[in-house]
Amino acid sequence: MSTDISATKTIVDALTRAIVEHRLEPGAKLAEQKLADHYGVSRTIVRQALFQLSQKKIIFMEPARGAFVASPSVQEAEQVFAVRRMLEAEMTRSFIKICNASHIRSLQEHVAIEAKAIERQDVPGRTELLGDFHVLIAHLMDNAVLAQILNDLISRCALITLMYQTDHQARDSAWEHVAIVDAFAKKNEKLALQLMEQHLLNVEKNLVYSKTQSAPMSKKTFL
Repeated sequence: MSTDISATKTIVDALTRAIVEHRLEPGAKLAEQKLADHYGVSRTIVRQALFQLSQKKIIFMEPARGAFVASPSVQEAEQVFAVRRMLEAEMTRSFIKICNASHIRSLQEHVAIEAKAIERQDVPGRTELLGDFHVLIAHLMDNAVLAQILNDLISRCALITLMYQTDHQARDSAWEHVAIVDAFAKKNEKLALQLMEQHLLNVEKNLVYSKTQSAPMSKKTFL
């Protein structure tokens, strides 16, 4: 049983990473048998993994057609970012009250790694790192539930970014992270809140929504 759980988690993590890193496009079909062959597991385990991903709204299941990477609507995109702003505002308030020198060093080390990924034009790496910054704050608070919720939201944001973003503002996002960490280090709650809210607004601002067109559907099949 533990082996099955481990195998399911491996597939969930691998597919989530592929989506976050934009190696899987919205609408891409996830073929059960090919996934089973690739990971050397039964189709039952693959179905379990796909069900978990569908619960997170990262993929969707269609009867008689199979599983597909989700294609978020404009309304969903706006709602996801609205939830992130509300959630991360409270996280910022809580974190600044308990953050210490060790926490600040961890965040500084992370943003330094972000900068290196941007410099070497590692698009998948920087995409993951920019999202992980927010999850790291939750982990530093020892709040596993918050970290998981944020991780799921950020996975959905990666899909939204892929569909609607015109130019990836990775460098600007990284600099905004540096400013947020500096506000944390100074224990400046008001500034940290302003910077976090503006950072998330900037990410959304760089997305161009087309309310008259449906989301693009890829014909690609994963594996």
